[in-house]
Amino acid sequence: MAFSADVKQELCRPAVSRRCCAQAEAYGILLFCGAFHPRQARIVTECAALKERLPLLFKKAFKLSFDQLPQPGEGKGTFLVEDPAKLKAIFHAFDLEWDGAVSLHINLAPLEEEHCRAAFLRGAFLAGGSVTDPMKSYHLELATSHYHVGRELPALLREAGFEPKETQRKGNRVVYFKHSDHIEDFLTFLGAPVSAMAVMNAKLERDLQGRVNRQVNCDSANLDKTVAAAREQLAAIERLRAAGRLETLPDKLREAAALRLDHPELNLAQLGALCAPAVSKSALNHRMRKLLELAEAAARGG
Repeated sequence: MAFSADVKQELCRPAVSRRCCAQAEAYGILLFCGAFHPRQARIVTECAALKERLPLLFKKAFKLSFDQLPQPGEGKGTFLVEDPAKLKAIFHAFDLEWDGAVSLHINLAPLEEEHCRAAFLRGAFLAGGSVTDPMKSYHLELATSHYHVGRELPALLREAGFEPKETQRKGNRVVYFKHSDHIEDFLTFLGAPVSAMAVMNAKLERDLQGRVNRQVNCDSANLDKTVAAAREQLAAIERLRAAGRLETLPDKLREAAALRLDHPELNLAQLGALCAPAVSKSALNHRMRKLLELAEAAARGG
């Protein structure tokens, strides 16, 4: 998941500026993190850049600090908010109901502006997203344990101009993209143009490698055909020589036979260029077919 880490690193570089976007990004993180309910908000991450960003983001968005921070040097770090007053402030910031049986939805009111929608989706990716190395495959996904959030996210993405696919995996709702151009556009929208360019470059490299491989395979197949045809022609010429008929052939056929014996590695176009005067590949192919027919006739005693 090194590429995912690079993408998240890039997404965390811009400073937390507008409060509306800070709240939208925090909203995306909370809806796609480990746990978010009236008793606890728990965010677990191993992304070093996100660990640095979260305290600044929540300070800007809600004017509050976490009740628990990751330990220094810890791999996967956990951020906790359990203070009821802080949790209530977070819920009220998004007009979410404050009760023990809350079923989370995406409240679109804080996401009216495009920059806020981009911030929300950025937060969702930072907390619950991943993307494969584009040199291996194309797959970007966002996963959440909140059923309604997972059902409502595709509509939000379509409003932003994207066409995601949906599935369910181990109790999570998953929204994903499988085409490189969709992934490029989405990463650009989130604020990761360098990563989007990496996907584009990987696609170009993979396409080029594919064309090279196809050309090599085609050349190899053509070479195999040339070698097989040359062997068949040499065998026919040897049969004619053994039958004493080689010297009785017309001049053009004897020339073709002599060239094939002297240059078994050449294709018909190359052999045709050696004739005096030079002839086309088609003309030399006709002469070779005549030699094959005569060899078959000699073998039958005709």
